[in-house]
This record gives sequence, structure tokens and C-alpha cells, in this order.
Amino acid sequence: MQKKLTIASRKSPLALWQSYHVRDLLIAAHPSLTIELLEMSTQGDERLDVSVDKIGGKGVFVKELETALYDGRADLAVHSLKDVPMELPAALELCCLTARETPNDAVVSRAGIIPWNDFSEIPKGAHIGTSSLRRTAQIRALRPDLILSSVRGNLGTRLKKLDSGEFDGLVLASAGLRRLALHQRIAFEASPEELLPACGQGILGIEIRSDDAEARHLVMALQNQESEQVGRCERSLNRYLNGGCQVPIAAYAIKDQGGLWLRALVGSPDCGTLLRAEARGSLESAEALGIRVGKALIAQGARELLDSVGS
Repeated sequence: MQKKLTIASRKSPLALWQSYHVRDLLIAAHPSLTIELLEMSTQGDERLDVSVDKIGGKGVFVKELETALYDGRADLAVHSLKDVPMELPAALELCCLTARETPNDAVVSRAGIIPWNDFSEIPKGAHIGTSSLRRTAQIRALRPDLILSSVRGNLGTRLKKLDSGEFDGLVLASAGLRRLALHQRIAFEASPEELLPACGQGILGIEIRSDDAEARHLVMALQNQESEQVGRCERSLNRYLNGGCQVPIAAYAIKDQGGLWLRALVGSPDCGTLLRAEARGSLESAEALGIRVGKALIAQGARELLDSVGS
């Protein structure tokens, strides 16, 4: 059995936390393993002056890591599943999805002000920062009076911008805040009824070379069955829609009544239109459920919204 693994990881604090978390879980499952990290900077980390969709979409966060897998410098890469493109390069695969952290979005208010308890308490005209069109579209539907602006950078950078007065609040993934022990900054978590999460939010995906049977055997000790079911369901919907960063798309599947319940959303590029659909299906037909809900969104006009940005 292979005794040493190398994990390719982005250098951001959250990415490193995720990679070390996977390392520790693997060593707990296989005590004889030696694991080292290959820290890398991706185009998505370096190009903070432009939006992600203008530099290649979600793939800008994983391309360099996948190159390290191809050339043998790394045996696996750890990703936030929501950042992984729907179609992977040939000879690579997501072999394992880990247990899901909370998928909810969190609202963080500026230090020194009384934290808000829900969206209704945010003052009229408050300036809110977010990196996500998905969040922007849904917040505009909830609170059209708020001023919304894009903000990029790692969590620490965004929080510094917030506390310097650039924003009154931020909307971030709760999972990232909790993983970096920044949960005390959360004013409140939005419910899925308010902000439907991104596909795969809160789940870590482990990518390997398809022909690396040893790495697959070791990594599969971390597989979480529920994450596999809901994650594949959500990604199936996104893949069917061929959605990218340019269009707000959300999908959230949960186990419910012995099966899966999938809720999904597609918005227009200007965030002025929201289309919603949902359905239930069996645990065994997770990907088929994603396609079924995707078809329901297309029947409402989602294809026209997607085509308007060339998806």
C-alpha cells in the first residue's frame, strides 16, 4: 500500500485549513501514511482586480492544482465543491465527497455596530458586499433597498475591508467562517428560503487521477454517503443547465421523508428575474432528480437566461 501522499492546495488560509483537515482525517484512517502539502497559487487567487467570470469562471481556482495531479507532483487535490467546474479534465475525477458543513450563507456586520438578527433589521440603504451573483439576485428580491457591491479576496481580506468601513456588512459562506474559527463574526445565518445555497456549498471534494487505484482506496475512507447523494444531485442540475459564474444558479438538496428534496433557482444576469423549481426523488436517483428539476427550470425560461450570457 502507498505510504506517502501529496495534497495539492491553494495557499489561502481556508484552502489550507481544508487540506490539513483532509490530511488529518486520512492519517486517522491510515496511521502509517505520510502526507505532505504542495501549496500553490491559482489565477483566481492572484487576479483580484476582476470578477471570476471574466477570467475563466470557477476553473481558475482549480486549474493549477489539476496540472500538479497530471504531472505527478500531487496525488490528490482538495476543493470546495462549489468551486469545482461541472466537467473535469480527462483522466481526473472527484472520487470522494466529505461530510457537509452547514451550507447556509452568513451575514456579517461591521465590528462596533450592534449585530443584526435577520434581514429585516439591516438598515435601509446599507452597503453590503458579496462575491456572488447568486447571493446578489436573492438579496435584491428580499431587500431591493440595499446597496450591493462585489468584494473579492480571502476571508481575512474581506473582513478587513468590512471593518475599515468600506461596507456595512458582508454575505459569506458560513462554512468558511466556521472552519477558520470566525463563527463569532456571524450576525445571523440566512435560511435556504431566504438565500438558497450554491451547488455543493459546505462539501469538500477530493480529486485524483482516475488511474490511481491506491489513492482512491485511501481516500474512500473519507466518503460521506449523504454528501455523495446531495452533492451529486446538485451538481447534476448545474451540469444539465450548463451553468457558469455569469448566471445566478443555486441548488440545495436534503434527505427528506426517506428520499431527496431538491430546491433550485436560476436568475437573470442583471439579477432582476428569479426562476424557482423543486421536486422530490429517491436516494438512488439523485442525478436523475437534478435533471428533472433542471428541466422544470428550462420550462420556465431558464434556457433564455442562460443563452443571454452564452452558457
